[in-house]
Amino acid sequence: MTQLSNRSAHFSDSVIRRMTRVASQYGAVNLSQGFPDFAPPLEITNRLAEVAHTGPHQYAITWGAQNFREALARKQKHFSGISYDPNSEITVTCGSTEAMMAVMMAIINPGDKVAIFSPFYENYGADTILTGAQPVYIPLVPPDFHFDANQLEDAFRQGAKALILCNPSNPCGKVFTREELLVIADLAKKYDAYVVTDEVYEHILYAPHKHVYMASLPGMRDRTIVCNSLSKTYSITGWRLGYVLANPEVTDRVKKVHDFLTVGAAAPLMEAAVTGLNFGDDYYRDLQAHYTHMKNLFVGGLKNLGFTVTEPQGAYYVLMDVSEFNVHDDYKFAEWMTREVGVATVPGSSFFKEDVHNFVRFHFAKQDATLNEALSRLESLREKAKGVHSF
Repeated sequence: MTQLSNRSAHFSDSVIRRMTRVASQYGAVNLSQGFPDFAPPLEITNRLAEVAHTGPHQYAITWGAQNFREALARKQKHFSGISYDPNSEITVTCGSTEAMMAVMMAIINPGDKVAIFSPFYENYGADTILTGAQPVYIPLVPPDFHFDANQLEDAFRQGAKALILCNPSNPCGKVFTREELLVIADLAKKYDAYVVTDEVYEHILYAPHKHVYMASLPGMRDRTIVCNSLSKTYSITGWRLGYVLANPEVTDRVKKVHDFLTVGAAAPLMEAAVTGLNFGDDYYRDLQAHYTHMKNLFVGGLKNLGFTVTEPQGAYYVLMDVSEFNVHDDYKFAEWMTREVGVATVPGSSFFKEDVHNFVRFHFAKQDATLNEALSRLESLREKAKGVHSF
């Protein structure tokens, strides 16, 4: 057989989604892949039921239904204060995963460099490699996940054309402060680079932390490219509705890439999701309170069991330090814990470029009963690990 592509040979399948399959195999509580086990808002699903009978059921405009893009523009203006033209600055995609890939293909050439904070969501490295670029990693240092501005500037000195910024961050739950974002913004302007933001957790925050929109900072409106999704905010991860916000020149390129990647997002789902985009402020306050409760229940429960965790400031993940179990291979440990303890997690090294093997990541977007069951099973972790010499 003739040789396959070199690009696709340099990364594995998704570790996160692999652990979901392992969880299913052993009947474990799945706290690996980040999706809720509770229903979306009733208003959205009721509207979807109506759309099932009335349509639309055919192709929407390639870059997104008009009413959906207009609703996105209104929502973004309300929360960020930034006006985006729904016709020339918004592209609707099949999830934020496609949004990021379309952006990378629109702005990156083979041989370019892309700066990525580590730990990072696994797609960022894969997207960089698939576009023929070279990732340059900047450590976020536990337990508070701060970064060294000199190391970031060094990435730009090396020629990084863009920085991928996940804020709030998956997997560590870091919320970048305004001061940190200003450092990033100043360097992006100094070196004429883009900042590609993943803001999918913008509404999942824990007091007193606040989300600052990178594009709202001085001089950053046109060099910030926003990738986002409805998945987390409205608990509809399976609907795959994402979007890109960017200046008209970038958007024109993103639209072209998107057209040939997926043609367009699902028309009936966009129609139903407009209902969510039109929710008032009460919805987002309730969402924050709901996730704060889940964080307190699960992260507090881990602490009560004596485990060491890094405190999430946003998003719905927590990193637990497993150094006490003499872990050298966190993949082996994660699979063992899924099989023997009955709780599925993600090995932390899949998020770190550095040689870090002492973390696992749990997500807590689950009902109380699910989280309590997971905590109940984790009570046996130390006892069961006694019989294992090392991982």
